[in-house]
Amino acid sequence: MNQLIFAHRGASKKAPENTMAAFELAYQMGADGIETDVQLTKDQIPVLIHDETLRRTTNGTGFVQDYTFNELQKLDAGSWHSKSYQNEKIPSLEAFLKWSKDKEIQLNIELKNNVLEYNEIESKVIYLIDKYKLTQKTTISTFNEKSLRTICNNHPTIETAFLISSKIRDLYTHATELSVRGIHMKYHLLTKNFIKNAEKHDLYIGTYTVNHPILIKRMMRLGCRVIITDVPDIAKKVINT
Repeated sequence: MNQLIFAHRGASKKAPENTMAAFELAYQMGADGIETDVQLTKDQIPVLIHDETLRRTTNGTGFVQDYTFNELQKLDAGSWHSKSYQNEKIPSLEAFLKWSKDKEIQLNIELKNNVLEYNEIESKVIYLIDKYKLTQKTTISTFNEKSLRTICNNHPTIETAFLISSKIRDLYTHATELSVRGIHMKYHLLTKNFIKNAEKHDLYIGTYTVNHPILIKRMMRLGCRVIITDVPDIAKKVINT
């Protein structure tokens, strides 16, 4: 099995999450893929930030959706992590896709529409993926089942993954009904039998957020196809030994 290391919000242990600095560092570390999060601005531009609000990772306050893209560009998205990243910006999805286009790296784009209902976020994201011809190396994941159905019904060629944080009854049947290719779930929920049963339903398993070398090795041995981590440099060393 080809097991892949995905950098969680970029190399987010050593650089501010979901910034171009974190993505570039993850690429330099040899990550197989990058996981990132999409919200929509007031003027409907997809941007990369995990939280619906700005306080934790910028010097701003309030909701992302209440700011235009240009207004967000005035914020500092790096200093909270360290002074060396002062004035790092919230990137647009388009800038990220353009950066990744000619690189040997896969993408996992999480739609952050499980708390706020962003109108037509699916079509806006997929339009940009298509624009840069990145369908073949992109997975879209979300906790939002309605969103997954929308994507699978209207854009069946793009790979999707169902994000879950706790076990769900009849999960394999449910995932198959959603037409997803994979299930991404917290590492502490996983067992070898769980992964074997998923494979019987033609589903692959991805897991998050796995940072300790012992846990990374355990997820490898269980048979996880995708391991999402804040420390891709460490994970790559583990997986290659």
